[in-house]
This record gives sequence, structure tokens and C-alpha cells, in this order.
Amino acid sequence: MLCREGDLGSLAIGMKTGYKLFSLSSVEQLDLVHESYDLSDVYIVERLFSSSLVVVVSHSKPRQMNVFHFKKGTEICNYNYSGNILSIRLNRQRLVVCLEESVYIHNIKDMKLLRTLLNIPRNPTGLSALSINHSNSYLAYPGSASMGEIMVYDANILKIECTIPAHDSPLAAITFNSTGTKLASASEKGTVIRVFSIPEGQRLYEFRRGMKRYVNISSLIFSMDSQFLCVSSNTETVHIFKLEHIPERSEENSSWSGYVGKMFMAASNYLPSQVSDMMNQDRAFATVRLSFLGHKNACTLVTIQKLPRLLVSSSSGHLYIYNLDPQDGGECVLIRKHSLHGSGKLDAGREGDGETPTPVSYAATVAGQKGPPSNSMMTGYSEDGGALRGELIPEHEFAVGPVQLDDEKEFPPVSIHGP
Repeated sequence: MLCREGDLGSLAIGMKTGYKLFSLSSVEQLDLVHESYDLSDVYIVERLFSSSLVVVVSHSKPRQMNVFHFKKGTEICNYNYSGNILSIRLNRQRLVVCLEESVYIHNIKDMKLLRTLLNIPRNPTGLSALSINHSNSYLAYPGSASMGEIMVYDANILKIECTIPAHDSPLAAITFNSTGTKLASASEKGTVIRVFSIPEGQRLYEFRRGMKRYVNISSLIFSMDSQFLCVSSNTETVHIFKLEHIPERSEENSSWSGYVGKMFMAASNYLPSQVSDMMNQDRAFATVRLSFLGHKNACTLVTIQKLPRLLVSSSSGHLYIYNLDPQDGGECVLIRKHSLHGSGKLDAGREGDGETPTPVSYAATVAGQKGPPSNSMMTGYSEDGGALRGELIPEHEFAVGPVQLDDEKEFPPVSIHGP
């Protein structure tokens, strides 16, 4: 079973027998929103924020994309493509389907195919990212199969925005922040994470994940406020970086350490670029030591009950919730472990499930405070009842009537707090 993070307030998992959708509004409770067993061997599940629209792809029909309205129990449409579907990305404006050497861009209101990007560099994993901010609806995908080049495409006006030479090695992960103004990337080496401004493509930050070479990056994601960047890999350590510029020391507050720092910065101008880059990289603000190894994982940073949390879902079928101290960082504290096999309740039948470690950090200490869920969760999907049916390609089969996605009453929208 492959577990994947959906939007920042929900979790979607694909299974041999179907798929499940969960929502998380408190640390203690993981609610099962929907489950379906109509399709088997599901390997892609993407839910449009907190709406009833869900996109599913099954290994039994890997070339077919199925779009459902799960509240109504209806299929909105399905598309068939010339090759296997490797990834799907969506926001309120666009739905993007990635094959190995082509990308299809749909208008999500009527599922009309707007643009097909053919003959792109070979992309065997379907690596891509789409900004969740539909006003800055940027799409990113590899611009080279041999180097870490990123193509940034404006999915609203359908043109290439910029090309970013991000890494020397091929890309392993790319992700946008919530406003679509920053893009983070990692290469197959997995040691350096870089952050660029969008749409200019200028490098803003550089972080070092570790010295070990050739780790496999599992996930890369910003927090909703763009203050933190989380990266996980096939190692047991999850790294969280803080996006902040450290002010330069004033002459009045100069010290021996400040003097040495200036000497190193001056020396870096005369050293090889690889050495000077390492000297200028920032290391992790916070870390997590996972209790498992060998299972694929996905991470996300959310605010639950007014506190920052790190969620880690494992392909073993468990969700781990950690507290993150936003002031001091350090080692994150595990506070809950949920099973994804059942209804989302605490799995008390397994060793360690449901146990809460003794609070040792600021975030863990204040976690016991009662209060309503935070307003920093992702915005729900709310439209005016959908658009009229557009011009459809022959392989497209539409359900009766236009796309109806007015879920404001079902899932009240909440506000986004940007940087």
C-alpha cells in the first residue's frame, strides 16, 4: 500500500483494493472521509483540496484517468492517454497529467484539454509540480534528462516562463510554495536543496541535507506560510529548514567568532565553487529520527490546533504526527501514531501505537492547550456550480450535466496565510 499526502488538511492513500480519503482536524482524531473499492491497484489518488472531486488512476488501467465526485457517487469523466500516467497535479484552475515524454494540461472547470506538451525530456517518474495558487498557476517539470534543469511553465496563459539551471545532476524533487512565488528542488544526489524565486528563477536559499551521496528523496514540501521547508529520503532522518536570512553582524557587536566568519566568507571567494558553496549553505533547523527504515514515506507541514506539526505517512500504513518547535527547532517529538488500515482511530493493537511521549519541547508542552483548529489550513474548493461543457476530445466521456463542484456547504473554506 502506497501512502501519499494529499492537500495539507487531508490524506489520500491508494491500495490494492481501492483508495481511502482521510481528514485531520486534531492530533487525536483521524477521520475517514471516503473509501472506495470500485477500482483495484490504485497508485494515484489526488483530491482537489477539501472538495468532493478526486482523481484516481489504477494499475489495471494505467492509461486512464478517472475523475469522481465522491459525495454524489458519480463519475464526472474519464480520459485515456497514449501512455501510462505517471503523475497528476491539480489546483482550482488546472489539471495536469504527466506521461514519460508528454504533459497534458486541462481546464478543471470543464475538463477541456487546453495544451499538450510533446517531446519533453524523458521523465520516467513523472516528476512535476503545480502551484496550488491558481492565480500563479505555474507548472514545473524537468528540462533535461541528464542535468538538473527546471522548466517553469505558466499554465494560465500557456507559455514557458523561465528555465532554471538548478543542479548538475538530474532532478529528484521539485515543489512550489503555497503562493507560487518560490520553487524548491533537489537532485538525484540528494545532498543539496535549493530555493528559487518565481517567476524570475533567481536562487534565494541553499540548504545541505547531509554529506552522504546519492540518497533517494521521498518528499519535498513547504509549510503553508513558506517559513519552513521539509525534505525526507530513504534514510531515517527528516530535515526541516527555516527560510530566513541571517542579518550581518554590526561592527559594534563584532567578536572573535564574527571575525573568523568574515575571514571564511572572504576566503570563499578564492576557493573552488564546490567548497565555497558548502561554506555558504545553511543546515537543518529541525530534524526527525524516524522509527522505521525501508518504507517509502511522504511528509507535510501543517498547523493543527494552532501548533505547527510534521506529518509523516509510511507505505507500511501508518501516519506519524510530530511537534515542531518554531522558535528553537531541534529534534521533533513524536506525539501520535495512527493506523491507516482501519477507520482512522488510534491503532491500539500494535506496539507503541497511541502512546504519547513525555513532552520535552515548547511545542509539545503547549500541545495540551485546548482550542479550535487553526485557520492556516488550505482553502477549500468553492465555485459557482461549474462551467458549461467545453469542446472535448473523442476519448473523453462526460457524465450527465456540467462539472458541479459547489462544496462550500459541505467543506467550508478557510483562509490562507501567506508569507
